[in-house]
Amino acid sequence: MVQIELEAPAREDVYELLGEHLKDMHAQSPAESVHALDTESLSAPGITLWSVRDAGILLGCGALKELSPDAGEIKSMRTATAVRGRGVGARMLVHLMETATRRGYVRLCLETGTEDFFAPAHRLYKKHGFRDCPPFGDYRPDPHSLFMALDLQV
Repeated sequence: MVQIELEAPAREDVYELLGEHLKDMHAQSPAESVHALDTESLSAPGITLWSVRDAGILLGCGALKELSPDAGEIKSMRTATAVRGRGVGARMLVHLMETATRRGYVRLCLETGTEDFFAPAHRLYKKHGFRDCPPFGDYRPDPHSLFMALDLQV
């Protein structure tokens, strides 16, 4: 049975998945354009990490960072390579959207890459209503970054 649960970034399998995520981000974008968080950053106050597991096997993860009392940012969305294309990312995205709504956020934002590698993520976010937006928070315009946002119904 697939479950989404609160997660510790330092848990061994999560740590490995996040390491794979960081490695891929650095392979796709220049270092100054990589905004993926390491496990220490994912443990900071204001950031909550969840895993998607099936019978204890890690399928993916995703985090929600509070930007303000009414806005959040999706971070560290990652699906294990072996299960890509099977709805794990969509399930996590819906969970993050529902959690953001419960928290009272009226806007949910994200930053992702612009390279072809990120096309499946672009499709997923657009399918769930996210639209391109200007940089938010501490981000600045960057040809390697695509910024997206969703206005939530609370």
